[in-house]
Amino acid sequence: MITVEHLTKSYGSTLAVDDLSFTIEDGHIYGFLGPNGAGKSTTLNILTGCLAASEGTVKIGDFDIFENSKEAKKLIGYLPEIPPLYVDQTPREYLDFVAEAKRVSKKERPAEIERVAKKTNIIHVLDKPIKYLSKGYRQRVGISQALLGNPQIIILDEPTVGLDPMQILEIRELIHNLGENHTVILSSHILSEVQAICDKVLIIYKGKLVAFDTPENLGKITSSGSAIEIGADVSLDETKEILSGLEGITSYENVECSDKHNLFKIHVETKDITDISKEIFKAFANKDVPLYKLNPVKTNLEDIFMELTSDSEGDNIITMEEKEIDSSITA
Repeated sequence: MITVEHLTKSYGSTLAVDDLSFTIEDGHIYGFLGPNGAGKSTTLNILTGCLAASEGTVKIGDFDIFENSKEAKKLIGYLPEIPPLYVDQTPREYLDFVAEAKRVSKKERPAEIERVAKKTNIIHVLDKPIKYLSKGYRQRVGISQALLGNPQIIILDEPTVGLDPMQILEIRELIHNLGENHTVILSSHILSEVQAICDKVLIIYKGKLVAFDTPENLGKITSSGSAIEIGADVSLDETKEILSGLEGITSYENVECSDKHNLFKIHVETKDITDISKEIFKAFANKDVPLYKLNPVKTNLEDIFMELTSDSEGDNIITMEEKEIDSSITA
């Protein structure tokens, strides 16, 4: 649906986006991550036709965003980080204005406004001035304008910034629902949010793409790898001896030790955490050592993000396919 090839954007001597290439497929929710100044907002503004590129191409469906901008923009709904609202208008008035700008016919506008208002749950505030709405409802109005015209692609830049925990959960559920009928690109600094709702994650650093895969696969290809917590009434040295015959274990660490119970975390390199968990269980059983805990630890996207954006120079794109070919590749 979106094809980006060798995208570059310079501001004078500053290179904001550096030879960026990736493909967004239909039917997924994508997380778009990067530290401040990495080039995220610049890239999103180029994808939506709000900003020209210095070099490279962007295709939305079959249309080049630079050469066929009108056709390409019809396929995109965009919510910038700061929603472009006119606070003296009501949501109905504002949405009517945006629908007209998107060339929705006058006859179809009332039904279209009703449709997006129901989808974002703002029906009951359609005729209240926007300036009296909470931040959460203003965000919903912003998402509503992105949905007008029923575009295939929805791009949301920091849609939950400044919201309280309840509002964040509501917007997160809304985004999840949007993913059922749209391709969604979500830029957010709330990494737990991205991990919870996104199928795939793109991470850029210094204008380059350094990772593009599912959150699960990214956890397998970073240096921390997968992890398993083991609880047993043995020491760490005894645990190492019991598991000495197993392949794929890269390191051990103490998590908690007491007179009765010890808890260890082992890091492993494996495609299937279930298989190695079975082997660990069998190894302890063969030594007649009971386990009170054997728990695969889900990789935290925050740890992945910090690893890939702390020391990376953006020289490699990290994917599971490349990891399988060369297990030594790093970001």
